[in-house]
Amino acid sequence: MILLVICMLTAVPAVAQKRYMNDKVLNKPYADMRPWHLGFSIGMHTQNLLFTHNGYIGPNGEEWQVEEPGYDPGFCVNGVVAFRLSNYFSLRFNPGLYFGNRSLKFLNHTTGEEQRQSLKATYVVLPFDVIYSAQRLRNFRPYMTAGVMPAFDVAKKQEDYLQLKSTDFFLSVGFGFDFYLPYFKFIPELKFCFGLGDVLKHDRPDLEDDPLKLPVTQSLKKATSRMIVLTFYFE
Repeated sequence: MILLVICMLTAVPAVAQKRYMNDKVLNKPYADMRPWHLGFSIGMHTQNLLFTHNGYIGPNGEEWQVEEPGYDPGFCVNGVVAFRLSNYFSLRFNPGLYFGNRSLKFLNHTTGEEQRQSLKATYVVLPFDVIYSAQRLRNFRPYMTAGVMPAFDVAKKQEDYLQLKSTDFFLSVGFGFDFYLPYFKFIPELKFCFGLGDVLKHDRPDLEDDPLKLPVTQSLKKATSRMIVLTFYFE
């Protein structure tokens, strides 16, 4: 009996010490149990347009082809408000600003003439994402995300070959990784955003007196937006 009591008294400190060491290994062990938390993010992105042509032939027989030959990097900054729904699901709202540019090329197949235009954009975005997270592994937790993102372009419009509408609406999917550091979570995320509507402004009364630029807009049936966003969250 005395031997049993001695064994129990020596075992309790050993178990407590082992548990203490495991707690020391886990950074912010209760971070995911909070009902909500705040943070911010910075990142980079690319904006591009997918054009659909309609085969329009201009009054002088010209046929224009519009394309975006490359991707210009942009910058984004967001605030973060996240709400815990369950052990594996959460809801995130991160309003912010996206600063970007699109470099377009216009080719006249009839004459071989080539023109270029730079479309700058400053989007106010309001993304809502549902996040499904896997089981936490020490200080690492992968997740997948899907959501919607209304976007409003507040940049000043220029009278040029093409103009875009000021509003757009995206569906987004992506994935990321939670890294639990001693004082905060660091979260890199890659997201793909697909615009749902036609963002091309077809009504161009400002170009009615410019026979060289108006046929470019008339040759397009629609233009839809795409984005690839790499974001670094700090929560």
